[in-house]
Amino acid sequence: MSAVRLAEERDEVIDIARRMTSDRLVVGTSGNVSVRAGDLVAVTPSGVEYDQLRTADIPLVDLSGEVVEGELAPTSELPMHLTAYTEHGAGAVVHTHSLQATALSLLRDEVPAVHYQLADYGGAVRVADYATFGTPALAKSMSKALRDRNGCILRNHGTVTIGGTLTKAYNRARQLEWLCELWLTAAKLGDPALLSDAELEHCATLFAGYGQTPR
Repeated sequence: MSAVRLAEERDEVIDIARRMTSDRLVVGTSGNVSVRAGDLVAVTPSGVEYDQLRTADIPLVDLSGEVVEGELAPTSELPMHLTAYTEHGAGAVVHTHSLQATALSLLRDEVPAVHYQLADYGGAVRVADYATFGTPALAKSMSKALRDRNGCILRNHGTVTIGGTLTKAYNRARQLEWLCELWLTAAKLGDPALLSDAELEHCATLFAGYGQTPR
């Protein structure tokens, strides 16, 4: 039996998809995950329970959306994923249907600056205008909200986060859910205090050097 192409990437897609379920960022088969390797993208298939997925079940598509390997059809949200790769230089994409972020999208046009962690997204996270799932219109709306950002919220729908790696994109999805829950919790009791744009910009500069220094 021949080796499965991009097995490591495809297994990582499965792992993150299952984590979305365990972390309660999706219900059932909602949401989707992808990672780019050169000119190919490994992406979750449409309508398959994540705990049933095997390596070969993860479709490989090219940047035009053509399936080059795999028997299962890719997610219906493939246009969003490909747009994130071709227009925003993403290395990986995570799309969730997380509760708190979707709830905030019904009330706001962006995530209020309640915490400096928003600096990791490049500034205020925007809420994209609503469009029907799986359509080019949704991909276009997402792209507009994602400009100069590492994440956005889709109104009445969910979130999209990107990163150089799938782990980074997923951590941003989790963090975005927490940021939305923080604002929603505080807003129940009053008018939350917000950070200034200048402070977010300052924090973004600090984030650029955050972490361990290579030896």
